[in-house]
Formats: sequence, structure tokens, C-alpha cells
Amino acid sequence: MQPIRMGMIGGGEGAFIGAVHRHAAGLDGHYQLVCGAFSRNEDNNARTGKSLNVEASRCYASWQTMLEQELALPEEQRMQVVVIVTPNNLHVPISIAAIKADFHVFCEKPAGVSFGEVKDLQDVIHANTSLYGLAHTYLGYPMVWQARHLVTSGMLGNIRKVYVEYPQGWLSAEEETHNKQAQWRTDPAISGATGAMGDIGTHAFGLVEFVLSDSVTALSGELYTHVEGRRLDDDGAALIKTKKGATGVLVASQVCAGEENALKIRVYGDKGGLEWLQMRPNSVIYRPTDAPYQVFRAGQGNVGLCDEASSRCRTPSGHPEGYLEAMANLYTDFAKAIRSGDSGKAEGVPGINSGLRGMVFIDAMLASSGSDVKWTPLSEEGTN
Repeated sequence: MQPIRMGMIGGGEGAFIGAVHRHAAGLDGHYQLVCGAFSRNEDNNARTGKSLNVEASRCYASWQTMLEQELALPEEQRMQVVVIVTPNNLHVPISIAAIKADFHVFCEKPAGVSFGEVKDLQDVIHANTSLYGLAHTYLGYPMVWQARHLVTSGMLGNIRKVYVEYPQGWLSAEEETHNKQAQWRTDPAISGATGAMGDIGTHAFGLVEFVLSDSVTALSGELYTHVEGRRLDDDGAALIKTKKGATGVLVASQVCAGEENALKIRVYGDKGGLEWLQMRPNSVIYRPTDAPYQVFRAGQGNVGLCDEASSRCRTPSGHPEGYLEAMANLYTDFAKAIRSGDSGKAEGVPGINSGLRGMVFIDAMLASSGSDVKWTPLSEEGTN
């Protein structure tokens, strides 16, 4: 099969996440980068395109020009999917324009900066046939699917408790003065109304709803800003309740000095519990109440893995797979959907519902943190 022709908006020289997307998209050979609007800086844009072997004529000065000129090319030449790796405030405008032009969209999270604009995006997706995928990368890990299987198959029994934490330390000091990533991620005009909670708290929230196959219905949360002068939260926590009756705790912080990327989830039912850590992603620890604990390990052909986990493993046991492979799983599922002619949503890939749930969560955290009421309900928007 011919590779799917991919264009990228953002991700120029000096950016972090664009390179991650390019590596992940290329891992299984499903995509070819044919064009880009990598940077608003003309020199950066040209250098990035040259380093990636993109024709100079297809390195565009703006995303608007890219969509217009790619659409004018013959169908067998133009890009098929747009990858959006810009700051948050551009996610929805570019997604809407690309989908209306009949391009598929794979977008870095969050879906947007407000519930209203993401709802508008959902309406556009539903009115068109283009696919929309959202890069909730951690949902591409094989053992996250194994954890979900342990819950949905009843091996843990009735779920009672969930703890999810996402501590980072990279914003412990005032990074905004010299770090470009910190500058825009702490700017409400670009990042949105929340900082740490929108950036990584949405990952923790999405992980809970995915692993539990359940939806959070209410929370009692607080947002904090520890670094003086910072305009958005850099720390926060919430008590949560789910539709099926579980309770839990969610913590997200970017001022935990010394921490790297320590996303972790623990789930407890009346028959056992499980634990998964992003920094040791090849293992799920399963603790039944009536037997010694077990460790499920990623790896092709490993006994005990569910089909969804096994199909996302590339290497034999003992050969670690990580962040790039997790995102590559999302890209591969997205490629399958493109080639199958699917519309709207790609199976196995977080889509607009996940994006809308993230906005629902952020709004509830903002409301709860600014209120003396103990519990704040979450809208059911985006639930399947």
C-alpha cells in the first residue's frame, strides 16, 4: 500500500512535540510527510522543511496557505491528513478549516481552549466525513489496554476506588523567562483557562475514564499557583465520583521538584486491584484478593494478554516499548481507519468525545476551585 500523505502544522525547529509526532507516524511506515507550515518564522520553516526532505514549494508560510494550496493539487498528490502540533489556541480553528476542506485531522491535545469552541468543532465533524483523532498518547500503551481489560472483564469485581496522579517538576522554578514551552503553556491567551490541569490533568482524567470504562460525574477540586507571578495553575487535585459508583482522587502538578513524568493509576474493586506506571509501562500489577499478585508483561505472544494489548505490542517480551510506540499505535489505528473509508472516528483512537470530556473536566475544576460548594457536577457531554 502507498503511504498516507501527511502534512504538519507547527513542529518547527526547536519545538518538542512535532518531532515526537513525526517519529511516531513513521514507525510503522504508514505515512509520508509531504508538506508543512512548520513555523511562522520564514527561516525556521525553510530549515525544518529541508531537514525533513520536504520540497521547498510545499513548505508554506501559513496554515491557511497550506490548506488552500494543497487542496488545489491533484487528488493523487495532495496531503490526506493534517497533523496539528501548534499551541492550544490554534487547535480548533485549524481543525475546523481542515475538516471543511475534506482533510483528515490528527491533533495534539487538548482539543481546544474552551468547551464552546470544541462543541462547535464536534458539530463540524458530525456534518462532514473526515476523521478526527486526538493525541492522548498514553491511551496507546498496550498495558493501558490490559488494565482496561482487567476492569471490564470483571477480574477486579465491582470497582470501588481509583487513584490517578501525574506529578512533573519542570515548572518548579520560573521557567517562563527563558523557556518557550513554559511561556505559551502559562499564557491564558494561548493555553486556555488552566495550566497544569489542562496540560496534564486532562491526561489523568482521560486515563481514568478509559481504564474504568466509566465516566466521572462529579468532583470537588482545587487549583493552585505556587510560583509567584505565574498566571495559570501549576498544581491541583480533586476528589471524584463516577457513574458506576466508584470514588477516587486525581492529582496533577508541575511543581513536584525532581519528578519527571510520573503518571500512575491504581484501581481497586471488591475482588482485587491493579497498578500501572507510565515510567514502567511494560507492566500491569494485578493483586487479586484470593491469590498471590501477578504481573502482566507487554510482549508479543505473552500469555494472559488481551487481544487489544497483544495487538499493540511490536517486540518480544523483555524488549521495552515506550512513548513513541504508544503514539505510533494511535497513528497506526488512524491509518487503518483512513484506508477503510471510516467517517468521523477511528477505532482505538481518542476522538472528539474525548476532547469534549477534557473540556467538561476543565470547566468543572475551574468552577469547583472557585466555589465553596463541596461537589460540582460534570456535564454528560462527550460520554459514549
